[in-house]
Amino acid sequence: MTTITLTFDNGPDPDVTPSVLSTLRRHAVKATFFVLGDKLRDRRGLCEQAHAEGHWIGNHTYNHIVPLGLAAERGIAAAEIARTEALIGDLAHERKFFRPFGGGGLLDNRLLNREAFEHLTTNGYTCVLWNAIPEDWAHPTGWVERALAQCFAQEHTVLVLHDLPTGAMQRLDGFIEAAKARGAAFSQDFPASCVPIERGKRVGPVENYLSEAA
Repeated sequence: MTTITLTFDNGPDPDVTPSVLSTLRRHAVKATFFVLGDKLRDRRGLCEQAHAEGHWIGNHTYNHIVPLGLAAERGIAAAEIARTEALIGDLAHERKFFRPFGGGGLLDNRLLNREAFEHLTTNGYTCVLWNAIPEDWAHPTGWVERALAQCFAQEHTVLVLHDLPTGAMQRLDGFIEAAKARGAAFSQDFPASCVPIERGKRVGPVENYLSEAA
């Protein structure tokens, strides 16, 4: 059976996140929202709603400007994570989910530098990666077929979508319906292959995701 875990990056967005939550509620699907600190600061109510409805809230850095693996100045990476976690506060899952970004969804050494890795392990974070990027931001009308192909090519997919005002999430309902019609099950949890760090402990390979910056 194909299993799909839905995740949403770069929100919350006042015009998109509510409709995403409505769609997920209608389909009884739980997801994880990896939020940006500078958006959460003024839109915490959306995260509180998501949390109250059973979704998990994760940390996706504060401003999403420079991938942490490219942050050469000491202190930037740790601050990007810590500032956002402070804003998440009591909405955080006990596993303290964190997702890095690399630009375009590539899994390479732009994801983390040594400082970020040390901060995650020292402070008990769970690092969540992905194995499917349908590029909904670039293909807002065509991402569904790309996502279905990626999901049904493997046993358990961690799918990255974005609750951003691109128009892409207008097709979320159709994606979930199509995936269910083809026999997919939706799960909130992540496969071990996408979790290299669990509660601060290195549990999978991380070398390919680490740069020597900072």
